[in-house]
Amino acid sequence: MTNHQPQISLDRPETVIAKQDAMTSLQLRQIQKNYGAYHALRGIDLAVEQGEFIVMVGPSGCGKSTLLKTIAGLETITSGQILINGRDVSHTEPGERGIAMVFQSYALYPHMTVAENMGFGLRMAHRPKAEIDAAVMRAAKILRITDQLDKRPKQLSGGQRQRVAIGRAITRSPEVFLFDEPLSNLDAALRTQMRVELSSLHAKLGATMVYVTHDQVEAMTMASRIVVFNHGSIEQVGSPLELYRNPANLFVAGFLGAPRMNFFEVMVDSISGRTATVSTAGLMPLAVELADSASVQKGDKLTMGIRPENLSAVSDPAKATFAGQVRLVEHLGRETILYVDAGQLQCVSSESGTGNVTVQIGHVTSVAAEAAIGLRIDSRDVYLFSSGDGRTISARKSILAD
Repeated sequence: MTNHQPQISLDRPETVIAKQDAMTSLQLRQIQKNYGAYHALRGIDLAVEQGEFIVMVGPSGCGKSTLLKTIAGLETITSGQILINGRDVSHTEPGERGIAMVFQSYALYPHMTVAENMGFGLRMAHRPKAEIDAAVMRAAKILRITDQLDKRPKQLSGGQRQRVAIGRAITRSPEVFLFDEPLSNLDAALRTQMRVELSSLHAKLGATMVYVTHDQVEAMTMASRIVVFNHGSIEQVGSPLELYRNPANLFVAGFLGAPRMNFFEVMVDSISGRTATVSTAGLMPLAVELADSASVQKGDKLTMGIRPENLSAVSDPAKATFAGQVRLVEHLGRETILYVDAGQLQCVSSESGTGNVTVQIGHVTSVAAEAAIGLRIDSRDVYLFSSGDGRTISARKSILAD
């Protein structure tokens, strides 16, 4: 992480920003946002350190874009505080917050050249021409678009237009960059390329970036920390691997991962120390280590989770945790996805939505549809969730490969 002194934004009047006691670039305190009776944001608390790349994810309507707009000043908060580098901007105009925002739509002026689009914010701030030209050239070099400066937006590809939009943000030297699903309009190959370029840009600038996306691949590959939203609240905050390996609850476990985690309803057969043995129809008993805080009793109903990549095919039926019949095979080149009908053992939430168990095999396999298959589960890979609030009650797992 690169730390640097807070900058004075060039798109607002120069102000003296007080030194922070800590390296917190953005702080949200109990942010509430209501639209009439609808509660869009519910007491959001979040501290973003200088130089972090924060990615906010969640299903449609969860509040992530609303929160980004409140940070930008495009939406007013009902209550709470927004601080940027220790300065309360809760009721400050957008142009005076020291932020720059990149939207899903490129929002470029069609009659202006690339250079004019990138320097527009500085011109509106009445900066000297030499300063504007230098800022535009610096941004163009970082984004490798120096040969595009004299073109107009209609002459550019989608990826080039998005670079121009990002360049416009760079020239303003903001204290915080905000990105609202900036890659959604690009095709798959361009999205991959732009993910790499945005990560490289973050490393070069050492800037604080807050990024909203519905694409968990973007979140897992780009974020310093991921913020998972649901129904206007934060479910969990942490590094990508920490959230993937140690989801706080059933929602986070099901949201992160593609194909998504398999879930089954199980019953506790016995308790021995910090180990619970669970089973259900069609599944051999599994002894799962519990979290120290877990309170579980014999006979309790729980939800068990297992990621598709943690299921392994076995040829010896005696070594199988459960058996089934392959219904569909998806050959993806580097991996194979199987959808398995496990008879009595039904997924309560599955990728296919049919109750089939999803299996991810990291290579090409000759297994065909309608084939019988035995699958093994290592109990160390199993997650247990409370049937009440859905919180994780199994022991934490190492984020390093076993």
